[in-house]
Amino acid sequence: MSITIEDIAGEVIGRAGDTKRFLIAIAGPPGAGKSTMADNLAEALRANGQTVEVLPMDGFHMDNAILIERGLLARKGIPETFDVRGFLDIIRAVRPADQEVLIPVFDRSREIAIASARVVSPEHRFIIVEGNYLLFSQGKWAELEDIFDYSVMLAPPIEVLEERLWARWRGYKLSEEEANAKVYGNDLPNGRLILGNRRRADVTLDIA
Repeated sequence: MSITIEDIAGEVIGRAGDTKRFLIAIAGPPGAGKSTMADNLAEALRANGQTVEVLPMDGFHMDNAILIERGLLARKGIPETFDVRGFLDIIRAVRPADQEVLIPVFDRSREIAIASARVVSPEHRFIIVEGNYLLFSQGKWAELEDIFDYSVMLAPPIEVLEERLWARWRGYKLSEEEANAKVYGNDLPNGRLILGNRRRADVTLDIA
């Protein structure tokens, strides 16, 4: 039996009980559909009378100037190109629901993170965190293991990811050569790394 967004919304509402703050992780490789699922789950929770905010991990990309200095611009998206300490600090600040927390948001059209672009307030009961490395088992990312109350892993087949990634980059008007470098030189290798080094999730979906 397939699991729907409404099923997941009902499950997390049930698990949350009377808690003030409930953190949901939606993890997966590039092109898996994390942002879409996060938005759809937020909508389903709001339809059930819940207060929700989405916290994207992409807001913690290092700036391109730093990546150029470190020779990592072509590999933007690998674990080393994120501000993992800053991300952990924000997640830990959000966890107790006792203060307003300003979070950054990534503007993909400009390839930059915008600081303090969204507000997580104490009134937001459900926080949906979405990103590549939320269930990654290596490095400092492993410190997230006990943070989330519920986790979803999106794990489409590689051929599905390939198709989606091509559509993404061509949608940004990249040439075939540029899209080829993004997909095969970076995104798909990252995807294989994520899928091969993941912790167990509450729910794993083959197709998002």
